Amino acid sequence: MILVTGATGNVGGVLLDELRASGVGPLRALTRDVTRARFPEGVEAVKGDLADPVSWKPAFEGVRSLFLVPHLGPDAEILQAARDAGVEHVVLLSSITVQTHPHLGPARRNLEVERLLKGSGMAWTVLRPTQFASNTLMWAAAIREGEAIHAPYAEVALPTIHPADIAAVARAALTDPGHRGRTHALTGPERVTPRQQVAAIAGALGRDLDFFEISREQAHAGMVAVFGAEAADAVLDVTGGDVNDELLMVRDTVARVTGAPARPFRQWASENVAAFR
Repeated sequence: MILVTGATGNVGGVLLDELRASGVGPLRALTRDVTRARFPEGVEAVKGDLADPVSWKPAFEGVRSLFLVPHLGPDAEILQAARDAGVEHVVLLSSITVQTHPHLGPARRNLEVERLLKGSGMAWTVLRPTQFASNTLMWAAAIREGEAIHAPYAEVALPTIHPADIAAVARAALTDPGHRGRTHALTGPERVTPRQQVAAIAGALGRDLDFFEISREQAHAGMVAVFGAEAADAVLDVTGGDVNDELLMVRDTVARVTGAPARPFRQWASENVAAFR
């Protein structure tokens, strides 16, 4: 049995499709609302919230492999419960900032979960993706309303990754024992700037979009209410304020693990254009 947490998210949902298509099973998806969640046929939907230990412990029964999205609950307790239930292998969704910006608070928290997993006694695989292409969904409401897009660091190009490529690597890690004990740093096939991302979305929509670069201070003021001050500063550092060669590196991990090239941002924009209409 494979259990997928974050099953309705940008990675978890595609991962379930990948696992189902590959014929692996049985599969179980953890969700807070089984009545609204839509999963592939044959996937068992189990109600649970990682923030509520009473609700998620039964979900581990019979599970041997786990895809874990961290920070949705008490990670130490979750990992202990998984081990107690007989889970043998955990694929953890971490972040490339663990190696590129280890001094930042969010990176330190991701590293702590990695250490907890590696000390748990279970087999492990760690995925460290860079910036998600789906992060641009934060512009969707403005684009639907015909408003201009405002973003800092307009010309800083990062190797943004399609969430489906993360899911593809996760599927390989869950089904091939050769990935146990390994850490995979994941990126897209090329670097892309915010200005280029807006242009790709505009191309998918078939209409022009207005884009204006703003300062870090202006961006920070709008982000604090959503992320908090520490996280806002961290996001701004890794999206342009404090980039380094390690963060900017384009890696071939997706192609090596999956046998297929990583998908460019313009493909993600085309596949998700409905969100911007």
